[in-house]
Amino acid sequence: MLNELNPDIQKRLEMAVLEVFSNSDFHKASIRDIASRAGVSFTTIYKHYGSKERLVFAFVDVWMGKLTDRIVDHLQGIEDLKEKLRKVFWLQLDYYERHQGLGKIVFMTLPMKTWMADETFNQQRMMNLMIGVLRQGQKEGVLNPDVRAGTLLDFLMGFVQRSFFMWILRGQQGSLSEQANAMFEMVWRGMANPRPSANQTRNPE
Repeated sequence: MLNELNPDIQKRLEMAVLEVFSNSDFHKASIRDIASRAGVSFTTIYKHYGSKERLVFAFVDVWMGKLTDRIVDHLQGIEDLKEKLRKVFWLQLDYYERHQGLGKIVFMTLPMKTWMADETFNQQRMMNLMIGVLRQGQKEGVLNPDVRAGTLLDFLMGFVQRSFFMWILRGQQGSLSEQANAMFEMVWRGMANPRPSANQTRNPE
């Protein structure tokens, strides 16, 4: 859908969506607000997207895809499972710190029930990648085998989400990415196998 638009219009729409929906109540913002901010006609936007929900979700899907690309790239060559998860954790905090508007939209603005009904919510490529890493950890006896891999993912992602919006609420004190290692150790203890096998001598915490 995005590639059907003139690149200049697409860029202006992207900036307008980011600005409006990261600083406004979702229900009060409108396509007309976006059209005015982007200098694009209401008719053009409506023709391509049909609703403000589809407009926002389309751009969020692109932005989240860029995060997935970063994760895939950075995981190349990392064999140790804990270090893989540490890198994923750091990348997410760093990405949302660098793209605060996106973080606000994803974690604070979008009505979750509405977004969950849209196909872009699943972020299938990212979820498959992360679930695969977590299942690998369970198979190796490193991660807690008593819960679903999806539950481990919920735990990890929930920590990222809470950390981000409380960072915003507290006036962005310090750097999220600089705190990532200390926070990840807390997350790791919650995900690690509480009954490691005898040959699991690494990461004894």
